[in-house]
Amino acid sequence: MGDHGRVLDAVIGSTAQQEEETLPVAAVARRLGVAPATLRTWDRRYGIGPRAHTTGRHRRYTHADIGRLELMQQALLRGATPAEAASYALRATAPPDPPEVVAPREGGTSLLREFSTRSASVLGLSRAAMAMDTVATQQLIADSIDALGVVAVWNDVLRPVLAALASRWEQSGECVEVEHLVHECTLAAVIGATPMVTAPRNPRPVLLCCAPDEQHSLPLYVLRAALAREGIGTQMLGAALPASALAAAVRRTGPAAVAVWAQLPGLARASLFDEVPRTRQRVRLFACGPGWFTTDLPDRVDRLEDLADAVGRIESLVGAG
Repeated sequence: MGDHGRVLDAVIGSTAQQEEETLPVAAVARRLGVAPATLRTWDRRYGIGPRAHTTGRHRRYTHADIGRLELMQQALLRGATPAEAASYALRATAPPDPPEVVAPREGGTSLLREFSTRSASVLGLSRAAMAMDTVATQQLIADSIDALGVVAVWNDVLRPVLAALASRWEQSGECVEVEHLVHECTLAAVIGATPMVTAPRNPRPVLLCCAPDEQHSLPLYVLRAALAREGIGTQMLGAALPASALAAAVRRTGPAAVAVWAQLPGLARASLFDEVPRTRQRVRLFACGPGWFTTDLPDRVDRLEDLADAVGRIESLVGAG
């Protein structure tokens, strides 16, 4: 056997040995610093789990499986939702597909029109913001909300623009003033799109606040606007609410639910929920935002994947009173 044959055999043997080395759920969870239940949820909801080596009910993760999970975790820490992060990880590790021609499905024209509207909104907002045109920026955001809805505008228009500005700042230190302008115009437009709920569907309010030391409250205003448009009454407590203040608010208002936003993982501490007092009537507890995605939460706390999930879950649980 020549040298090339021995090298090939060595590579094949090394690859086979690597494929045979698998890890159970608990070991992978420790390696990634997440709860085993989180891995099972990612597998069940997003299909990002072990692709083989499953014996009975015990899941075994290969090196390739763990690599996908690490990619997903990196995307989560950069602010992606679990669905976006899983899609990114699966695309990044998938073999290339041959090109195919897809026939337009029913309703394709309206979907294309909606996509074009979102793309035009991103482009128009970017131009207005870079020109430091406050009136045009706020008007574009308000018009987009009227056309697409507040959550869709946040996900598909505002987040891409804000992420691009943040990236520009990280690379060159420029455009901080533009990012601040977009933030303030967004806040004004979202507040303007929030109706006054005088007869809420929920007799007890939903408290909305940020985790202690968390200053990223803008998504919380988007959530309040979306809930208000569904007739859900809320009480906004804003950014960086101390745990003692949250406990006091729960005692004073007897809410139906409490939703705590955390953008950054370092500020998402599960012990916060232990300080929420138990009342005679059940209080639903929700952890919202990317900061909670890798946090092991108490059993009585529900993790909300993104703002659309938050609106749907909160409405379904408290909207019927």
